[in-house]
Amino acid sequence: MSISSRFAVAIHILALLDINKEGRNTSEFIAGSVNTNPVVIRRVIGLLGKAGLVHTSPGVGGASLARQPQDINLLEVFRAVQNDPPGELFAAHDKPNPKCPVGQNIQGTLDTVFRRAESAMENELAKVTLDQIVFDLVRGDR
Repeated sequence: MSISSRFAVAIHILALLDINKEGRNTSEFIAGSVNTNPVVIRRVIGLLGKAGLVHTSPGVGGASLARQPQDINLLEVFRAVQNDPPGELFAAHDKPNPKCPVGQNIQGTLDTVFRRAESAMENELAKVTLDQIVFDLVRGDR
């Protein structure tokens, strides 16, 4: 129903994996950077792995990018960690009063607006690659 912090955490993880590609990227190490519990990191890495964005090594081998950072866009990351299917990012309230002139039509009206907004967001995310994020991080852009 809404964008969770998993999206930002996933981008953080992927950027760290690229910047620290020579190091051991364990869930504990990544959790220290994200400032969260390693269990949260393992869950997000599991989602990223299912999407083909990261590889994990058993034991304490850690994680690494499955593809080059220029080949990973933020829309892929978003879809990997977002629970809602496409077209359901925004949700209208469930049961408006069908006897009210506003209640009768609000969902159809909002659905059109919400679909356009979600499409615009997806188009923007598809334009941004992980290597662009890493470049900005290394330069210190905000």
